[in-house]
Amino acid sequence: MSEENNNLVSLPRIGDQAPKFEANTTHGPIKLDDYKGKWLVLFSHPADFTPVCTTEFVAFQEVYPQLRELNTELLGLSIDSVQSHIAWARNIEKNFNIKIEFPVIADMSKDVATKYGMIHPNDSGTETNRAVFVIDDKGVIKSIIYYPLTTGRNMDEIVRLVKALQTTVKHQVSTPANWQPGDKVIVPPPASLQQAEEREKDDSLEVVDWYLARKDLKE
Repeated sequence: MSEENNNLVSLPRIGDQAPKFEANTTHGPIKLDDYKGKWLVLFSHPADFTPVCTTEFVAFQEVYPQLRELNTELLGLSIDSVQSHIAWARNIEKNFNIKIEFPVIADMSKDVATKYGMIHPNDSGTETNRAVFVIDDKGVIKSIIYYPLTTGRNMDEIVRLVKALQTTVKHQVSTPANWQPGDKVIVPPPASLQQAEEREKDDSLEVVDWYLARKDLKE
């Protein structure tokens, strides 16, 4: 098996424990275990002082308070140095009047980026792509999203995703397309003929068909 295939096999997947790491950041040394008990959005960006990444950092900071209300932290990453990150954060504050409050990993050795599969050689052999990993409070990867270098991320969708994942974990339900908090959720499909028949008599459910039923959540 080629080295490239070996790397592909080792990439983390949804449901895996997030790979452990220790790294230098703009807030000092950080390790994954520091986030125990909290959810984490770990994201990579191609490079400091680049136009799309700058707009993303402004946008990430704008949703950071919402994420913190959801017991969720932000952690950025690129293969630039701590000094580059600091200079860029100061530049963003100067140009946009926005202070970057979350830490940014300086992954110059590419150790964390390699563990998380954040470098895709066919897109760029030297820069991290726009990866987003949502990790729950037990250190389990709940979602992975990759964006190409040319496309900035949608922060509203990332916040919505965290809310949907937390709802799924808390209530053992699924969320339909375009779900927003307050919308009906999808209950698990029946596991027997008897359950399929019983759900048609359940007034708390909106039964579309035996395999698809929605309900309101009661917090």
